[in-house]
Amino acid sequence: MNRTNSKSLFEKAKLLMPGGVNSPVRAFKSVGGDPLFIRRAEGPWLYDEDDNRYIDMINSWGPMILGHRHPEITASVIDAVEGSLSFGAPGKREVEMASMIIDMVPSIERVRMVNSGTEATMSAVRLARGFTGKSKIIKFEGCYHGHGDSFLIAAGSGAATLGVPDSPGVTPGTAADTLTAVYNDLTSVKRLVDTNKGEIAAIILEPVAGNMGCVPPVEGFLKGLRTICDQENILLIFDEVMTGFRLAPGGAQELYNIKPDLSTFGKIIGGGMPVGAYGGKVEIMQQVAPEGPVYQAGTLSGNPVAMAAGTAMLKVLSSSPDFYKELNNTSTELVEGAREILSKAGVAFKINQCGSMFSIFFTEEEVVDFSSAKKSDTILFGRFYRKLLENGVYFPPSQFEAVFVSAAIGKTEIETILSAIRAAIQE
Repeated sequence: MNRTNSKSLFEKAKLLMPGGVNSPVRAFKSVGGDPLFIRRAEGPWLYDEDDNRYIDMINSWGPMILGHRHPEITASVIDAVEGSLSFGAPGKREVEMASMIIDMVPSIERVRMVNSGTEATMSAVRLARGFTGKSKIIKFEGCYHGHGDSFLIAAGSGAATLGVPDSPGVTPGTAADTLTAVYNDLTSVKRLVDTNKGEIAAIILEPVAGNMGCVPPVEGFLKGLRTICDQENILLIFDEVMTGFRLAPGGAQELYNIKPDLSTFGKIIGGGMPVGAYGGKVEIMQQVAPEGPVYQAGTLSGNPVAMAAGTAMLKVLSSSPDFYKELNNTSTELVEGAREILSKAGVAFKINQCGSMFSIFFTEEEVVDFSSAKKSDTILFGRFYRKLLENGVYFPPSQFEAVFVSAAIGKTEIETILSAIRAAIQE
Protein backbone atom coordinates (compact mmCIF):
# COMPACT_ATOMS: atom_id res chain seq x y z
CA MET A 1 0.00 0.00 0.00
CA ASN A 2 1.15 3.51 -0.77
CA ARG A 3 1.29 5.60 2.43
CA THR A 4 3.26 8.59 1.16
CA ASN A 5 0.89 11.20 2.59
CA SER A 6 0.72 9.55 6.01
CA LYS A 7 4.52 9.32 6.17
CA SER A 8 4.91 12.96 5.17
CA LEU A 9 2.38 14.11 7.77
CA PHE A 10 4.09 12.05 10.47
CA GLU A 11 7.49 13.59 9.72
CA LYS A 12 5.96 17.06 10.02
CA ALA A 13 4.00 16.08 13.15
CA LYS A 14 7.17 14.92 14.93
CA LEU A 15 8.49 18.49 14.71
CA LEU A 16 5.31 19.89 16.23
CA MET A 17 4.02 17.37 18.80
CA PRO A 18 5.70 14.97 21.26
CA GLY A 19 6.36 11.82 19.26
CA GLY A 20 4.28 13.25 16.45
CA VAL A 21 1.02 12.21 18.11
CA ASN A 22 -1.54 13.43 20.63
CA SER A 23 -1.96 10.03 22.32
CA PRO A 24 1.02 7.67 22.77
CA VAL A 25 -0.30 4.36 21.37
CA ARG A 26 -0.98 6.08 18.04
CA ALA A 27 2.78 6.32 17.46
CA PHE A 28 2.91 2.57 16.59
CA LYS A 29 6.09 2.14 18.68
CA SER A 30 5.20 -1.36 19.90
CA VAL A 31 4.20 -2.71 16.48
CA GLY A 32 6.74 -0.96 14.25
CA GLY A 33 6.21 1.23 11.23
CA ASP A 34 4.60 4.66 11.07
CA PRO A 35 1.05 5.59 12.09
CA LEU A 36 -1.74 6.10 9.62
CA PHE A 37 -3.30 9.53 9.32
CA ILE A 38 -7.03 9.02 8.88
CA ARG A 39 -8.99 11.35 6.63
CA ARG A 40 -12.53 9.98 6.89
CA ALA A 41 -14.60 6.99 7.95
CA GLU A 42 -17.95 5.45 7.10
CA GLY A 43 -19.69 2.35 8.41
CA PRO A 44 -16.99 -0.25 9.21
CA TRP A 45 -14.35 1.50 7.05
CA LEU A 46 -11.48 3.91 7.67
CA TYR A 47 -9.81 5.82 4.82
CA ASP A 48 -6.32 7.24 5.29
CA GLU A 49 -4.76 10.31 3.66
CA ASP A 50 -3.58 8.13 0.76
CA ASP A 51 -7.14 6.82 0.30
CA ASN A 52 -6.28 3.30 1.47
CA ARG A 53 -9.28 1.56 2.99
CA TYR A 54 -9.26 -0.51 6.21
CA ILE A 55 -11.87 -2.36 8.27
CA ASP A 56 -11.90 -0.60 11.63
CA MET A 57 -11.42 -2.94 14.60
CA ILE A 58 -10.68 -0.11 17.06
CA ASN A 59 -13.72 2.11 16.52
CA SER A 60 -12.19 5.08 18.32
CA TRP A 61 -11.24 2.69 21.17
CA GLY A 62 -14.82 1.58 21.66
CA PRO A 63 -17.46 4.29 21.24
CA MET A 64 -18.24 3.82 17.54
CA ILE A 65 -20.35 0.79 18.38
CA LEU A 66 -22.74 1.61 15.51
CA GLY A 67 -19.92 2.21 13.05
CA HIS A 68 -18.95 5.58 11.58
CA ARG A 69 -21.28 8.30 10.33
CA HIS A 70 -24.46 6.70 11.60
CA PRO A 71 -27.26 8.75 10.01
CA GLU A 72 -29.26 9.39 13.18
CA ILE A 73 -26.20 10.57 15.10
CA THR A 74 -25.03 12.74 12.21
CA ALA A 75 -28.44 14.37 11.86
CA SER A 76 -28.62 15.07 15.58
CA VAL A 77 -25.16 16.67 15.58
CA ILE A 78 -26.00 18.90 12.61
CA ASP A 79 -29.15 20.05 14.38
CA ALA A 80 -27.18 20.89 17.52
CA VAL A 81 -24.41 22.71 15.64
CA GLU A 82 -26.99 25.02 14.11
CA GLY A 83 -27.84 26.14 17.66
CA SER A 84 -24.18 26.81 18.62
CA LEU A 85 -21.11 24.78 19.49
CA SER A 86 -21.11 25.72 23.18
CA PHE A 87 -23.19 27.66 25.69
CA GLY A 88 -21.35 27.32 29.00
CA ALA A 89 -24.85 27.21 30.46
CA PRO A 90 -27.48 24.51 31.08
CA GLY A 91 -29.31 23.03 28.11
CA LYS A 92 -32.20 20.64 27.51
CA ARG A 93 -29.96 17.95 26.01
CA GLU A 94 -28.05 17.56 29.30
CA VAL A 95 -31.30 16.68 31.05
CA GLU A 96 -32.20 14.18 28.32
CA MET A 97 -28.77 12.54 28.54
CA ALA A 98 -28.86 12.31 32.33
CA SER A 99 -32.33 10.78 32.22
CA MET A 100 -31.25 8.13 29.70
CA ILE A 101 -28.14 7.16 31.66
CA ILE A 102 -30.13 6.80 34.88
CA ASP A 103 -32.79 4.73 33.11
CA MET A 104 -30.25 2.38 31.49
CA VAL A 105 -27.61 1.85 34.20
CA PRO A 106 -28.75 -0.13 37.27
CA SER A 107 -26.67 1.67 39.91
CA ILE A 108 -27.01 5.28 38.76
CA GLU A 109 -29.37 7.57 40.67
CA ARG A 110 -27.59 10.89 39.96
CA VAL A 111 -25.04 11.71 37.27
CA ARG A 112 -22.60 14.52 36.44
CA MET A 113 -21.36 15.18 32.90
CA VAL A 114 -17.68 15.87 32.28
CA ASN A 115 -15.40 16.05 29.24
CA SER A 116 -13.49 12.76 29.16
CA GLY A 117 -13.11 9.37 30.78
CA THR A 118 -9.99 10.60 32.59
CA GLU A 119 -11.92 13.50 34.08
CA ALA A 120 -14.69 11.12 35.13
CA THR A 121 -12.35 8.75 36.98
CA MET A 122 -10.41 11.60 38.63
CA SER A 123 -13.66 13.14 39.82
CA ALA A 124 -15.06 9.83 41.08
CA VAL A 125 -11.96 9.17 43.18
CA ARG A 126 -12.02 12.69 44.63
CA LEU A 127 -15.69 12.21 45.46
CA ALA A 128 -15.00 8.86 47.12
CA ARG A 129 -12.30 10.44 49.28
CA GLY A 130 -14.55 13.36 50.17
CA PHE A 131 -17.51 11.12 50.99
CA THR A 132 -15.58 8.62 53.12
CA GLY A 133 -13.03 10.99 54.67
CA LYS A 134 -10.29 8.48 53.76
CA SER A 135 -7.29 8.99 51.47
CA LYS A 136 -6.10 5.72 49.96
CA ILE A 137 -7.45 3.88 46.94
CA ILE A 138 -6.89 0.40 45.53
CA LYS A 139 -6.43 -0.03 41.79
CA PHE A 140 -5.34 -3.08 39.83
CA GLU A 141 -2.11 -3.71 37.99
CA GLY A 142 -2.74 -3.28 34.26
CA CYS A 143 -6.01 -1.37 34.61
CA TYR A 144 -5.82 2.07 33.03
CA HIS A 145 -8.13 4.81 34.25
CA GLY A 146 -6.75 7.74 32.30
CA HIS A 147 -3.69 9.86 32.97
CA GLY A 148 -4.63 11.25 36.39
CA ASP A 149 -1.72 11.08 38.85
CA SER A 150 -3.47 8.59 41.12
CA PHE A 151 -3.81 6.10 38.27
CA LEU A 152 -0.32 6.06 36.76
CA ILE A 153 0.85 3.43 39.18
CA ALA A 154 1.30 0.04 37.48
CA ALA A 155 -0.93 1.24 34.65
CA GLY A 156 -1.84 -0.69 31.53
CA SER A 157 -2.55 0.34 27.95
CA GLY A 158 -0.20 2.92 26.48
CA ALA A 159 1.90 3.08 29.64
CA ALA A 160 2.51 -0.65 29.39
CA THR A 161 3.23 -0.43 25.67
CA LEU A 162 5.91 2.18 26.33
CA GLY A 163 7.35 0.29 29.28
CA VAL A 164 6.68 3.21 31.65
CA PRO A 165 4.13 1.95 34.17
CA ASP A 166 5.07 4.66 36.71
CA SER A 167 5.22 8.09 35.12
CA PRO A 168 7.70 10.77 36.17
CA GLY A 169 5.79 13.71 37.59
CA VAL A 170 3.70 11.59 39.92
CA THR A 171 4.66 12.66 43.45
CA PRO A 172 5.71 10.14 46.14
CA GLY A 173 2.74 11.25 48.24
CA THR A 174 0.28 10.48 45.47
CA ALA A 175 1.93 7.13 44.82
CA ALA A 176 1.76 6.27 48.53
CA ASP A 177 -2.01 6.75 48.50
CA THR A 178 -2.46 4.38 45.55
CA LEU A 179 -2.32 0.69 46.47
CA THR A 180 -2.01 -1.84 43.67
CA ALA A 181 -3.68 -5.28 43.70
CA VAL A 182 -3.64 -8.12 41.19
CA TYR A 183 -6.65 -8.28 38.87
CA ASN A 184 -8.80 -11.39 39.41
CA ASP A 185 -7.04 -12.07 42.74
CA LEU A 186 -9.22 -11.37 45.78
CA THR A 187 -6.46 -12.48 48.16
CA SER A 188 -4.26 -9.59 47.05
CA VAL A 189 -7.13 -7.19 47.71
CA LYS A 190 -7.86 -8.59 51.17
CA ARG A 191 -4.17 -8.30 52.06
CA LEU A 192 -4.13 -4.59 51.17
CA VAL A 193 -7.37 -3.95 53.03
CA ASP A 194 -6.09 -5.71 56.16
CA THR A 195 -2.78 -3.84 56.18
CA ASN A 196 -4.44 -0.45 55.57
CA LYS A 197 -7.42 -0.87 57.89
CA GLY A 198 -9.78 2.08 57.88
CA GLU A 199 -7.69 4.06 55.35
CA ILE A 200 -9.14 2.98 52.00
CA ALA A 201 -11.73 5.22 50.37
CA ALA A 202 -12.35 3.26 47.19
CA ILE A 203 -11.52 0.29 45.03
CA ILE A 204 -11.54 1.23 41.35
CA LEU A 205 -11.34 -1.20 38.45
CA GLU A 206 -12.41 -1.94 34.92
CA PRO A 207 -15.05 -4.65 35.52
CA VAL A 208 -13.83 -6.17 32.26
CA ALA A 209 -10.25 -5.08 31.75
CA GLY A 210 -9.51 -3.60 28.35
CA ASN A 211 -6.10 -2.06 28.86
CA MET A 212 -4.04 -5.19 29.30
CA GLY A 213 -5.92 -6.62 26.39
CA CYS A 214 -9.42 -7.93 27.02
CA VAL A 215 -9.41 -9.76 30.37
CA PRO A 216 -12.83 -10.69 31.81
CA PRO A 217 -13.37 -11.15 35.56
CA VAL A 218 -13.17 -14.71 36.84
CA GLU A 219 -16.18 -16.24 38.58
CA GLY A 220 -16.78 -14.58 41.94
CA PHE A 221 -14.22 -11.79 41.56
CA LEU A 222 -16.61 -8.85 41.21
CA LYS A 223 -18.99 -10.29 43.81
CA GLY A 224 -16.05 -10.70 46.18
CA LEU A 225 -15.04 -7.07 45.72
CA ARG A 226 -18.60 -5.97 46.44
CA THR A 227 -18.57 -7.99 49.68
CA ILE A 228 -15.22 -6.55 50.80
CA CYS A 229 -16.38 -3.00 50.14
CA ASP A 230 -19.62 -3.55 52.06
CA GLN A 231 -17.77 -5.01 55.03
CA GLU A 232 -15.07 -2.34 55.17
CA ASN A 233 -17.05 0.84 54.30
CA ILE A 234 -15.17 1.22 51.01
CA LEU A 235 -16.75 2.58 47.84
CA LEU A 236 -16.63 0.30 44.78
CA ILE A 237 -16.01 2.24 41.56
CA PHE A 238 -16.56 0.61 38.18
CA ASP A 239 -14.65 2.30 35.38
CA GLU A 240 -17.06 1.59 32.52
CA VAL A 241 -15.42 3.95 30.04
CA MET A 242 -14.94 0.94 27.74
CA THR A 243 -17.67 -1.42 28.90
CA GLY A 244 -20.50 1.02 29.54
CA PHE A 245 -23.33 0.67 26.97
CA ARG A 246 -21.09 -1.73 24.99
CA LEU A 247 -21.51 -5.04 26.81
CA ALA A 248 -25.17 -4.44 27.66
CA PRO A 249 -27.52 -1.43 27.89
CA GLY A 250 -26.42 -1.08 31.51
CA GLY A 251 -22.80 -2.03 30.89
CA ALA A 252 -20.75 -4.66 32.69
CA GLN A 253 -22.64 -4.08 35.93
CA GLU A 254 -25.83 -5.26 34.23
CA LEU A 255 -24.04 -8.16 32.55
CA TYR A 256 -22.56 -9.43 35.83
CA ASN A 257 -25.39 -8.20 38.10
CA ILE A 258 -23.09 -6.28 40.47
CA LYS A 259 -23.96 -2.75 41.55
CA PRO A 260 -20.99 -0.43 42.20
CA ASP A 261 -21.31 2.69 44.35
CA LEU A 262 -19.94 4.92 41.59
CA SER A 263 -19.53 4.39 37.84
CA THR A 264 -17.57 6.29 35.22
CA PHE A 265 -18.27 6.56 31.50
CA GLY A 266 -16.51 7.96 28.45
CA LYS A 267 -16.78 8.62 24.74
CA ILE A 268 -19.63 6.24 23.95
CA ILE A 269 -22.13 8.54 25.67
CA GLY A 270 -21.04 11.23 23.23
CA GLY A 271 -21.33 9.05 20.16
CA GLY A 272 -17.55 9.34 19.87
CA MET A 273 -17.28 13.02 20.77
CA PRO A 274 -15.17 14.16 23.77
CA VAL A 275 -17.41 13.50 26.77
CA GLY A 276 -17.58 11.57 30.01
CA ALA A 277 -19.74 11.17 33.09
CA TYR A 278 -19.69 9.80 36.61
CA GLY A 279 -22.61 8.87 38.78
CA GLY A 280 -23.97 6.71 41.55
CA LYS A 281 -26.09 6.72 44.67
CA VAL A 282 -27.94 9.91 45.65
CA GLU A 283 -26.27 10.18 49.05
CA ILE A 284 -22.83 10.09 47.44
CA MET A 285 -23.56 12.36 44.48
CA GLN A 286 -25.15 14.95 46.82
CA GLN A 287 -21.61 15.69 48.00
CA VAL A 288 -20.69 17.16 44.58
CA ALA A 289 -20.73 20.97 44.23
CA PRO A 290 -22.89 23.00 44.18
CA GLU A 291 -25.02 20.66 46.28
CA GLY A 292 -22.10 19.55 48.42
CA PRO A 293 -18.49 20.43 49.28
CA VAL A 294 -16.60 18.21 46.77
CA TYR A 295 -15.64 20.61 43.99
CA GLN A 296 -15.62 19.76 40.31
CA ALA A 297 -16.44 22.01 37.36
CA GLY A 298 -15.96 22.31 33.60
CA THR A 299 -17.01 24.92 31.06
CA LEU A 300 -17.61 22.34 28.34
CA SER A 301 -19.33 19.77 30.55
CA GLY A 302 -22.69 18.93 28.98
CA ASN A 303 -21.61 20.46 25.67
CA PRO A 304 -24.73 20.60 23.45
CA VAL A 305 -23.12 18.95 20.42
CA ALA A 306 -21.71 16.06 22.47
CA MET A 307 -25.04 15.64 24.24
CA ALA A 308 -26.87 15.57 20.90
CA ALA A 309 -24.58 12.85 19.56
CA GLY A 310 -24.79 10.86 22.78
CA THR A 311 -28.55 10.92 23.17
CA ALA A 312 -28.94 9.84 19.55
CA MET A 313 -26.50 6.97 20.18
CA LEU A 314 -28.27 5.80 23.35
CA LYS A 315 -31.68 6.00 21.66
CA VAL A 316 -30.51 3.61 18.95
CA LEU A 317 -28.96 1.22 21.49
CA SER A 318 -32.03 1.17 23.72
CA SER A 319 -34.62 0.91 20.95
CA SER A 320 -33.42 -2.37 19.42
CA PRO A 321 -34.07 -5.40 21.67
CA ASP A 322 -31.79 -7.65 19.60
CA PHE A 323 -28.93 -5.19 19.15
CA TYR A 324 -26.51 -6.70 21.68
CA LYS A 325 -27.38 -10.27 20.77
CA GLU A 326 -26.61 -9.62 17.10
CA LEU A 327 -23.41 -7.69 17.88
CA ASN A 328 -22.17 -10.44 20.20
CA ASN A 329 -22.96 -13.09 17.57
CA THR A 330 -20.88 -11.19 15.02
CA SER A 331 -18.02 -10.93 17.52
CA THR A 332 -18.20 -14.63 18.38
CA GLU A 333 -18.16 -15.56 14.69
CA LEU A 334 -14.98 -13.53 14.29
CA VAL A 335 -13.37 -15.02 17.41
CA GLU A 336 -14.22 -18.62 16.49
CA GLY A 337 -12.97 -18.09 12.96
CA ALA A 338 -9.71 -16.60 14.23
CA ARG A 339 -9.32 -19.42 16.74
CA GLU A 340 -9.68 -22.04 13.99
CA ILE A 341 -7.13 -20.29 11.75
CA LEU A 342 -4.54 -19.82 14.51
CA SER A 343 -4.98 -23.41 15.72
CA LYS A 344 -4.30 -24.78 12.25
CA ALA A 345 -1.22 -22.54 11.98
CA GLY A 346 0.25 -24.22 15.06
CA VAL A 347 1.05 -20.96 16.84
CA ALA A 348 0.73 -20.55 20.62
CA PHE A 349 -2.20 -18.24 21.32
CA LYS A 350 -5.12 -17.47 23.58
CA ILE A 351 -8.20 -15.43 22.72
CA ASN A 352 -10.19 -13.68 25.44
CA GLN A 353 -13.67 -12.44 24.60
CA CYS A 354 -16.43 -10.62 26.44
CA GLY A 355 -19.33 -9.67 24.20
CA SER A 356 -18.05 -7.38 21.44
CA MET A 357 -14.59 -7.00 22.99
CA PHE A 358 -11.78 -9.48 22.41
CA SER A 359 -7.99 -9.83 22.28
CA ILE A 360 -5.58 -12.25 20.65
CA PHE A 361 -2.58 -13.02 22.86
CA PHE A 362 0.39 -14.91 21.48
CA THR A 363 1.12 -16.99 24.56
CA GLU A 364 0.63 -20.53 25.85
CA GLU A 365 -0.82 -19.39 29.20
CA GLU A 366 -4.36 -18.34 29.99
CA VAL A 367 -4.44 -14.55 30.34
CA VAL A 368 -6.20 -13.60 33.58
CA ASP A 369 -4.16 -10.62 34.81
CA PHE A 370 -1.44 -8.20 33.78
CA SER A 371 1.38 -10.56 34.67
CA SER A 372 0.08 -13.28 32.34
CA ALA A 373 -0.71 -10.72 29.62
CA LYS A 374 2.90 -9.49 29.68
CA LYS A 375 4.15 -13.00 28.83
CA SER A 376 2.71 -12.62 25.34
CA ASP A 377 5.07 -12.55 22.35
CA THR A 378 4.87 -8.86 21.48
CA ILE A 379 7.38 -9.23 18.62
CA LEU A 380 5.09 -11.77 16.95
CA PHE A 381 2.12 -9.52 17.64
CA GLY A 382 3.91 -6.63 15.91
CA ARG A 383 4.52 -8.72 12.78
CA PHE A 384 0.94 -9.99 12.88
CA TYR A 385 -0.35 -6.44 13.21
CA ARG A 386 1.65 -5.12 10.26
CA LYS A 387 0.46 -7.97 8.02
CA LEU A 388 -3.16 -7.32 8.99
CA LEU A 389 -2.69 -3.68 8.08
CA GLU A 390 -1.25 -4.62 4.69
CA ASN A 391 -4.35 -6.73 4.15
CA GLY A 392 -6.74 -3.90 5.00
CA VAL A 393 -7.59 -4.62 8.66
CA TYR A 394 -6.92 -1.97 11.31
CA PHE A 395 -6.29 -3.70 14.66
CA PRO A 396 -5.26 -1.87 17.85
CA PRO A 397 -1.51 -1.10 17.53
CA SER A 398 -0.63 -2.68 20.87
CA GLN A 399 -0.79 -6.14 22.42
CA PHE A 400 -2.32 -4.50 25.48
CA GLU A 401 -5.42 -3.05 23.85
CA ALA A 402 -8.76 -4.71 23.19
CA VAL A 403 -10.45 -5.10 19.81
CA PHE A 404 -13.88 -3.45 19.60
CA VAL A 405 -16.41 -4.78 17.09
CA SER A 406 -19.04 -2.49 15.59
CA ALA A 407 -22.54 -3.30 14.41
CA ALA A 408 -21.52 -2.07 10.94
CA ILE A 409 -19.50 -5.24 10.39
CA GLY A 410 -21.38 -7.81 8.32
CA LYS A 411 -20.70 -11.16 6.65
CA THR A 412 -18.52 -9.66 3.92
CA GLU A 413 -16.32 -7.84 6.45
CA ILE A 414 -16.05 -10.97 8.62
CA GLU A 415 -14.77 -12.93 5.63
CA THR A 416 -12.26 -10.17 4.82
CA ILE A 417 -10.99 -10.03 8.41
CA LEU A 418 -10.56 -13.79 8.66
CA SER A 419 -8.82 -13.88 5.29
CA ALA A 420 -6.42 -11.19 6.53
CA ILE A 421 -5.74 -13.16 9.73
CA ARG A 422 -5.04 -16.26 7.66
CA ALA A 423 -2.60 -14.38 5.43
CA ALA A 424 -0.95 -12.60 8.39
CA ILE A 425 -0.22 -15.77 10.36
CA GLN A 426 1.05 -17.71 7.35
CA GLU A 427 3.58 -15.10 6.22
